Amino acid sequence: MNPEPLNRRALGLALTHLANASASDLMRSPQRTLSSAAARRIGLTGAPGAGKSTLAGHLALQRAPGRRLGILAIDPSSPRSGGAILGDRIRMDELQGMSELYIRSIGSRSTSDGLSDNLPEMLDLMDAFGFDEVLLETVGVGQAEYAARVQVDTLVLVLLPESGDVVQAMKAGIMEMADIFVINKADLPGARKMATDIQRIASLARHEEGAWRPSVLLVSSSSPESIAALSDEIDRHQVWLGLGERRAVLQQQRARYRLRRLIERRAAELVAAQAPAFFEAPMAEQLDWVLRQISQTG
Repeated sequence: MNPEPLNRRALGLALTHLANASASDLMRSPQRTLSSAAARRIGLTGAPGAGKSTLAGHLALQRAPGRRLGILAIDPSSPRSGGAILGDRIRMDELQGMSELYIRSIGSRSTSDGLSDNLPEMLDLMDAFGFDEVLLETVGVGQAEYAARVQVDTLVLVLLPESGDVVQAMKAGIMEMADIFVINKADLPGARKMATDIQRIASLARHEEGAWRPSVLLVSSSSPESIAALSDEIDRHQVWLGLGERRAVLQQQRARYRLRRLIERRAAELVAAQAPAFFEAPMAEQLDWVLRQISQTG
């Protein structure tokens, strides 16, 4: 438990500032050094309606005691207005004994990968505020998993019985991304069959010696035992991740994602600001100008 109480107002203002920061703003700001006390990051992803938010709430209540735990829940933003319908989250942070639990909904903004603009910086901020663990809930299934895979330590894919999610996940290659498969609302018909199907598919995958073998869990919000089993499996994966250089590799992947995403956003800002005459120049000149502007930012 952190000795200093959580300053919710300061954290909220800082997250809002980051959410509204442009790519050029971030390029000018000093970069935080990697923290040796970085929060454990757990990602929850899956199709809309799979019950990710409810599961995140129950999982947080299971894991929060004795920890400073945050939930960053990404909601889809309108492609036209940029606004997001930030769902009403259970105000668990106001419950008795939950003073160290913090929940924040953030819009996906301009991203198309299920995450949010400036998410790496927001996660760094959670480290700076002394969080032990952060639950990250992403938007939808598909491209999201590839970006989320890099941003979290443990990725949980939430599926619904008889929903066709397994076939869709296989098409998108998501089966290779998840560390833990959760069949949510396991009291529904078809849950056990779905778990068996996933176990069969997963058993066909090739695994290097010592590699993590994804587990398949039946979970229901009406069964505290199943939530506890999921929490234990997350801990087991965290222990495995701490062996060897696995965390160092993740840090390198996150650094690559951050730089690439920052360059993409800054280039988009520059192109959007140009007058029509700019695009009459040869493509090589346009590209050279944009690249020079990116390198000179700050």
